Amino acid sequence: MSPRATQTVAGNWQYVNLRGIVHAFMSPHKNRSTRQKKIITGIIQIARNGKGYIAWPEEASKEDARIENQDLLGALNGDLVEVALTKFSSPPQGKVLKVISRAKNEFVTTLKEIEGQWFAVPVDPRFYRTIHLIGVPENTTANSKALIRLISFSGSADPEGEIITLIGPVGEHYAEMNAIVLEHGFAIEFPEEVKKEARLIEEHHARTIAEETIHRRDYRQLSTLTIDPADAKDFDDALSVHELSHDEYEIGIHIADVTFFVRPKTALDTEARKRSTSVYLVDATIPMLPEELSGNVCSLRENEDRLTFSAVFRMNRQAKVLERRFEKSIIRSKKRFTYEEAQITLDTQQGLYFHELTVLRDLARILKKEREQMGAIDFGDANEVHFTLDEKGTPVSVKRVDRLETNTLIEEFMLLANREVAQYVSKLTQNIPEKSPLFLYRIHDTPKEDRIEELATFVRAIGYDFGNKKRNHSPRDIIKLLKDIEGTAEENLIRTATVRSMAKAIYSTKNIGHFGLMLRHYTHFTSPIRRYPDILVHRILLSHLNHKLLTQEEFSNLEQLCIAASEQEARAVAAERESIRYKQVQYMTSKIGQEFDALISGVTDWGLYVEEKETSAEGLVRIRTLGNEYFNYVAKEYALVGEQSKKKYTLGDQVRVKLVATDPAARTLDFALII
Repeated sequence: MSPRATQTVAGNWQYVNLRGIVHAFMSPHKNRSTRQKKIITGIIQIARNGKGYIAWPEEASKEDARIENQDLLGALNGDLVEVALTKFSSPPQGKVLKVISRAKNEFVTTLKEIEGQWFAVPVDPRFYRTIHLIGVPENTTANSKALIRLISFSGSADPEGEIITLIGPVGEHYAEMNAIVLEHGFAIEFPEEVKKEARLIEEHHARTIAEETIHRRDYRQLSTLTIDPADAKDFDDALSVHELSHDEYEIGIHIADVTFFVRPKTALDTEARKRSTSVYLVDATIPMLPEELSGNVCSLRENEDRLTFSAVFRMNRQAKVLERRFEKSIIRSKKRFTYEEAQITLDTQQGLYFHELTVLRDLARILKKEREQMGAIDFGDANEVHFTLDEKGTPVSVKRVDRLETNTLIEEFMLLANREVAQYVSKLTQNIPEKSPLFLYRIHDTPKEDRIEELATFVRAIGYDFGNKKRNHSPRDIIKLLKDIEGTAEENLIRTATVRSMAKAIYSTKNIGHFGLMLRHYTHFTSPIRRYPDILVHRILLSHLNHKLLTQEEFSNLEQLCIAASEQEARAVAAERESIRYKQVQYMTSKIGQEFDALISGVTDWGLYVEEKETSAEGLVRIRTLGNEYFNYVAKEYALVGEQSKKKYTLGDQVRVKLVATDPAARTLDFALII
C-alpha cells in the first residue's frame, strides 16, 4: 500500500495525494515516450512494508512513483531524494539515485543483544532495517529504549549508529513518555546555560517585583481569579472583574509577562524559539521554558505578586466592548479555581467569588452566542479522555472528559483578548511604512471542497443530511451538523471527522483570516508560557505601545519563525495523541477477554475499526474473523457486506466486541465481534 493511504476522518484508510517538492528535468527528445520526465527530486514517503513512494509530476500521472526496497539506496521516510523513473506503467516505478538530505538523523529504538553484538530496532515501523550499534556504553541493557544517532546507511548493508541517550526499560511509564517526546524531535533536558539563566531570574525575582511595581498599573486589589484544569502545571492567564456601575464592568485579562524575563539573544530565548511549544503528554509535561519560569516566576500562582501584560476592556452587560487598553501590570491572583470547582460555585450559586464568576459567565454566554450568529464553528474537544495512573504510571481508569461551561467561559475571554490584540495592531500597521515589522497572525484557511465532499459522503452514510447535497458548503452547514449530532452515540465520531476535514490552523505574517472562528483578524496572545508565537506577539504589541517599532533586522525572519512554530505545534499534537494512544492500549491490556460496547468508526477492505465507548480506544476487527463467508467492501456505503447472508456492517453501527489481543509497542488493539 502506498503511504498515500493515510487514516481518514473515520479511522478508515483512503488514498490521499502526497505532493512533495518536485523538480523535474525535461528530456531533450521529442517523441512521446522519451518526453516523459525521467529524473525527479522530492520528499520520499516510506510505507510500513518498506517500499518508497514519491510524487510524480502532476501533469503526467496522478499516481506516486513506487520504489522497491532494494532500490531505496538507504533513503528513509521524509528524506529529500533524487529519483530516476524506470517504468511508466501503473503505478510508475523508480529508483533512488541520491539521498540529498536526511529528514532527521536521530531515532528512538529498542535495544537488542545477539551473541555479543548490539542492535537497535527503530520504533518507527517505516524505518525498515535494524541498526548495528558501535561503541555501546557499559551500562547498556537489552530490551530498553535508547535514542540513536544514525552514522551511515547506504542501503547495501545494515545501517550503523551510536547511542546518544539511554531512555529506560520498555514499558516503564517515564521511559515510554520520554521516548515519544524524543521520537518527535523534542529535547527533554535544558542546556546548562539555559538553566543557569533561569535560576538567576528566580533568585532575583522578589527584588524584580519590587523594582517593577512603580512602573506598572497595579491591579493587586482587584478580584482576580485563575481557572484551569486540575492537573495544570502553569498558569498563563487570570481574569479580574471590577464593577464600574450597574451596567458596566472593567474586565481584565491578565497574561503572564514572559517577555520581561525572556529577552532576545539570551540562551532562554534561543531555546524557547527552538522548542516553540510545551508538549503535554499523559501525566507528563515537557515545558517550553524551565520550571523556574514556567512553574514559578511567570506562572500566575495564587496569592503571589506576578508581572503581567494585561488586556483590559470596559464592557456593558450586553458584552459590548466600549473601550480597550493594553498595558504592563502587576496582579495577585486571589483564587486558583479548577474548572470543576468554578462550575460547582456557579451551579450552587454560593461560595467564594460567586458574583465575579457569574458576571464572567453571563458575558461569556453573550460572546459565544454572538460568535455563533456570525457563523463561528465550535468544534469542542472531540474524544478528550482523562487517565488515572498509579504510582508506576500504569493507567487504572480512563474516561471521557465532560466539557463544562467554565471551559467555555475561559475560552471566550481568551478569544476576546486574541481578537482585540490582532485588530488593534492591524489597524495601527495600516498607516505604517512597508518596511516596518510585520505582525504574526493565527490563520485558518477555508477547507478544500474535496475534503468537505468526503465529509458529506461520510456523514450521509451514517444517516445525516449535510448541505442538502449541494456544493460550496458554508460554515452554517457544519454548525447545523454539529448541532444535529449533539447527544447521539456517534457524536464524537462525527465531531472528530469534521475537525479532520478542516484545514489546519497555522501561524503566518500573511493574514487570510480565521475560517473556524469567522474572524478577519486573530492572533495568539494568551499563552506565552507554553507558546513561542505568543512571546513574539507580546514583543510586537509592546513595540507599538511604546512607539518604538522593532527593526526590520529584529523580525526579518518572522515568516520563517511562523513556519517553524506551526511545524513544532503539529509535532507536539502528534506526540500528545501518541501518548494517549499508548496509555489506552496499556490500559486495555489488562482487559483481554472482556466484552465492550463499541461503535464502528471505520470500514476498510481488511476489516472494521471499532471505538470502545468508555475509553475512546480504537481497534481493528479483522475481516477474516467475521465468519465463514466472504465479505465484500462497498466503499461508497462505508460497509462490509456478506456475499451469501448479505449481512451488512456499516459506519456508525453499534456493536458488541471482545478484546482478543493488544500490542502496546505498536499501539494496536484487536477485537472480535460478538455475533
